[in-house]
Amino acid sequence: MNFFEHQEVARRKTTLLVFYFAVATVLIVGAVYLAVAGIFVALQARQDPAITAPSIWDPQLFLWVTVGTVSVIVLGSLYKVSQLGSGGATVAELLGGRLLDSSTNDLDERVLLNVVEEMAIASGTSVPPVYLLDEEKGINAFAAGYTPNDAVIGVTRGAVETLTRDELQGVIAHEFSHILNGDMRLNIRLMGVLHGILLIALIGYGILRSLRHVRVRGGKKGGGGIVVVMIALGIAFLIVGYIGVFFGKLIKSAVSRQREFLADASAVQFTRNPGGIGGALCKIGGFSAGSRVEHTEAEEASHMFFGNALRASFLGLMSTHPPLDVRIKRIDPNFDGAYPDVTRVQRTARDLHREATRAAREQQAAIRDRSQVASAADARAAAFAFQPEAALASVGTPAAEHADYAAAVVAAIPERLTAAVHEPLGALATVYCLLLDDDPRARSAQVQCLAEHDRRAYQEAQRLLPEIASLGRELRLPVSEMSVPALCRLSASQYRSFRGTVEQLIAADEKINLFEYALQRMLFLQLASHFEQRRPPKLKYAALRPLLPTCAGLLSMLAHSGQRDADAAASAFAAGAKKLVKAGESFELLPRDRCSLKVFDQSLTMLAAASAPIKQRVLDACATLVGADERITLEEGELLRVIADGLGCPMPPLLASHSST
Repeated sequence: MNFFEHQEVARRKTTLLVFYFAVATVLIVGAVYLAVAGIFVALQARQDPAITAPSIWDPQLFLWVTVGTVSVIVLGSLYKVSQLGSGGATVAELLGGRLLDSSTNDLDERVLLNVVEEMAIASGTSVPPVYLLDEEKGINAFAAGYTPNDAVIGVTRGAVETLTRDELQGVIAHEFSHILNGDMRLNIRLMGVLHGILLIALIGYGILRSLRHVRVRGGKKGGGGIVVVMIALGIAFLIVGYIGVFFGKLIKSAVSRQREFLADASAVQFTRNPGGIGGALCKIGGFSAGSRVEHTEAEEASHMFFGNALRASFLGLMSTHPPLDVRIKRIDPNFDGAYPDVTRVQRTARDLHREATRAAREQQAAIRDRSQVASAADARAAAFAFQPEAALASVGTPAAEHADYAAAVVAAIPERLTAAVHEPLGALATVYCLLLDDDPRARSAQVQCLAEHDRRAYQEAQRLLPEIASLGRELRLPVSEMSVPALCRLSASQYRSFRGTVEQLIAADEKINLFEYALQRMLFLQLASHFEQRRPPKLKYAALRPLLPTCAGLLSMLAHSGQRDADAAASAFAAGAKKLVKAGESFELLPRDRCSLKVFDQSLTMLAAASAPIKQRVLDACATLVGADERITLEEGELLRVIADGLGCPMPPLLASHSST
């Protein structure tokens, strides 16, 4: 399956989750009624021995039990879903995670952050915040969030201390598969929905706990009878509640197990290194703490983890993960069942960057060559071979070449600039520097604006300007994406000030170019999930026809941006249109004066609410339009990736089979 098919499967599994939830709710209602009715029947028989066969069916009691039980389950689920509404960061904090400072000097933490950074650049997603579960000795990790833009990565202390860089990369690649395949949204919804089912057991436990210190006065009647009833109800709710726990485990097992096999396979494809993820799984088998997570919330989030976070269940029937040896054998058919002894890894500074393979060295050389393309005019003139089919196929399925490229990108960025983007002030200044215009008059107005609005950032920008000036255009968007974790550490007021300053810098020359638009849209789309708690758009469009005018505007803007000649723009537009409409259907290229970045932006916002198959067709049309001449410029490539990002379809860097010098 490709990325778009995985999204549809995840959506259908959400529907299946609702069905499971409904079935479990019905069974729990029935069990609660039987328990309550049984207690009342017993009390009746005790009070009036003449009743020899009391009826257990009471419609009025059934109605009240049904309303009460359903209310508890639904309200419990809604509460949990609301609690998790801000995305992955909430899950990480519930599990005791500590947000890692992107400028940390701790070598273990620095290696982990570098691996996550490389995987994000390679997959075309924003760099997610990383949380460390300091108290967890087991080897484990998770990804949590609703979309790639609000995702976080969580890693246990045991994993950081015992896994080599290659093994860490395998684990992180596995988690990025969950980010890309739509598993995260399903997992976080599963966590919210199942909380309601578990509440019945918690109520029973609470009743029994509250009665521990109650003293019965007045003999067996009166208060004593009430206590007996409460004890019976507590025990009944506890038993019925664990029926809910049982169904919760079954649901998690049904939803999660096959997704783990898929994520393992994706990690091998991503890294081209079976020994990485395979070695991590083997270490789990040989480690005394295994992959266990001891936190009290681990039960609810167990389906999110890389390895089985709980103790082995009976015969593994309700485990959220496949057996460890089965996972290893799928990766390494020669695995003999022997697990290694596990000790702490001794790291050196060499672990900060992946050892350069021949492919990575070639990528780095190509980046150095292309980095000579510094100006916007040069970027328009430079073009690379481009295959639209390969670019579309790469969406959500990055390959080893993308990991090589990402490692080369990180290595090609000057160390001083790398250090700057990992702390808030330097990240602010870096973004401001990237927005400075080539035209001296426009730049002068921008610098004056910056000096007036943020003096400290202005001074830091002056220090970083030489580094930014030497940075090739190909590296500019990756550098801005690397700044996201540090920018997430701004306060709410600092974020508002930063956003306002960015808008003023762009407006200083009274026009907006494609790079400015690309940087602004991608950056604030990623930051909005953190600061504005913006939820992913709900599905509104399951058919393409209502969106055809919107698509015409999108493709028209793309055609005019990539082609200076009117005939060439019309030819490219026609090539893209064939992917959306049949011959003879009305679908026309809009005049250049009706195409603006504002309309383009509105089009992306509408299309973000379309179904996955529609997004696939739209992105296919855009890639076909751009590649109509079998070439792509840096500017066109940036705009194509902005479109993919706006549609929620992460597109890896355009390289290797997609482009060449």
